[in-house]
Amino acid sequence: MSQSLEIFQLGSPIIRFVAKPVSDILDPEIQSLIDAMIFTCKESKGVGIAAPQVGHSLSIIIMASYPNKRYPYAPLMEPTALINPEIISYSEASNKEWEGCLSLPGIRALVPRHNTIEVRYVDREGKAQYAHFKDFLARLFQHEYDHLIGKVFIDRVESTQEIIMEKEYQRLMAEKELLNQI
Repeated sequence: MSQSLEIFQLGSPIIRFVAKPVSDILDPEIQSLIDAMIFTCKESKGVGIAAPQVGHSLSIIIMASYPNKRYPYAPLMEPTALINPEIISYSEASNKEWEGCLSLPGIRALVPRHNTIEVRYVDREGKAQYAHFKDFLARLFQHEYDHLIGKVFIDRVESTQEIIMEKEYQRLMAEKELLNQI
């Protein structure tokens, strides 16, 4: 059984490193890392995690979207490992939505992201894959991909006025939900 990995926080140097490509995807250590990342993501109630967040400067992303308190409209997606991912293309259209991060607990920010993206990656069996993501999944991929290039979501905000604490975000969402019921 996998065990939970430590999640490195903003300020830890590895969060700002550019991740290295994975050369031997079928290596048992890489496979164990992927299992542990999936376990850590689930245990932390995250929808995604990148290897640098758990102390490994490797180009691995886990996407594991599901509806939850932090992202009630997130679609359901089985935990998927994307190894050595690359963005092939993206839409000019973008939008701002609230994001949070396991490496910056308690902080939310309005982040502009492309609405759709096309990516290629290698799956955990070593097979080349292609994916088209839109809306929440496009945002999730871009957020996790940023971790592979030494960026975090607050680097993308257009104004520091768009960074708030999680508690305030939850209050705003509760108010919005109340207004939607009227």
